[in-house]
Amino acid sequence: MSNLPPGTVLPGLRFKQRFPLLSLIIERCVLSIILLFAVSVLIFGGLEALPGDFATTYLGQSATPQAVANIREELGLNRPVVTRYVEWLGNAVKGDFGTSWASKNSVGEQIGKRLGNSLFLAGFAALISVPLAVSLGMLAVHYRNRMPDKIINVISLAAISLPEFFIGYLLIMFFSVKFGIATFPATVFDGMGFVDRLKAIALPTATLVLVVLAHMMRMTRAAILSVMSSAYMETAELKGLSAFRAIVKHAAPNALAPIINVIALNLAYLIVGVVVVEVVFVYPGMGQYMVDAVTVRDMPVVQACGLIFAAVYIFLNMTADILAIVANPRLRHPR
Repeated sequence: MSNLPPGTVLPGLRFKQRFPLLSLIIERCVLSIILLFAVSVLIFGGLEALPGDFATTYLGQSATPQAVANIREELGLNRPVVTRYVEWLGNAVKGDFGTSWASKNSVGEQIGKRLGNSLFLAGFAALISVPLAVSLGMLAVHYRNRMPDKIINVISLAAISLPEFFIGYLLIMFFSVKFGIATFPATVFDGMGFVDRLKAIALPTATLVLVVLAHMMRMTRAAILSVMSSAYMETAELKGLSAFRAIVKHAAPNALAPIINVIALNLAYLIVGVVVVEVVFVYPGMGQYMVDAVTVRDMPVVQACGLIFAAVYIFLNMTADILAIVANPRLRHPR
């Protein structure tokens, strides 16, 4: 039984009642931090549990028991797992991801270069796919159950059904090998001109756009269709607004929350799911860097890449949640 007098409201509950929007945003931020911590445990523990040993892989056929022991001692692998995890996480929070076991270079410096390449690729793909997906979604709603809508749906279903590596190889075969109008491999380097960079990333960008465009377009269409039968849409049409203008001015803004959510989720996929595309096109980004590190069991690099991918994915999901909350008029204007 509680000793509080009747009618007493706890401070935390009173804050939620007075500031529902702010309390939900704070709750999402806290949950994201907890989730990132849990993911860091899984990344470190999962890599530790993998069979094999870097020292044995690094030394190859010349791996004697003494040489393996020396390498493990040098890298600190003989220390307890918990001690190494706490040290790694503390350094990662400060931006220090250690030194690559294979190349002896700073992991942070290498990731800085590779992350910029990955963000350039994903950002350019998002710049094309997001407005195109929203526009096609509204167009499909305007011509729903007619030929343009059916064509868009068939093409989007085909794009969703094909994995990104298959789309990438098809684009390479036709536009690079057969017609010779696109660059392969997609090589970029420091000092490369902006136009040359765009030419180099044409095929991987097209692959990413085709992969995420269909999903965003179909979700945009579904979100707008869900509000088309509302009373205010009938009122807008009775006022003389054209069907397309009513969609743009009234339906799309009221379907904003689910559209923002699906766009943010697909942007997260563009950052994290770029790994496969980078490997297919031999693009020097984070994904290619992580795959190269996995082949030689370079754990500091794999751990750093995994943590950064997880942080970006969680941050974009958190952003989607917050934007969906802010877009909700009932939370912006509580009674």
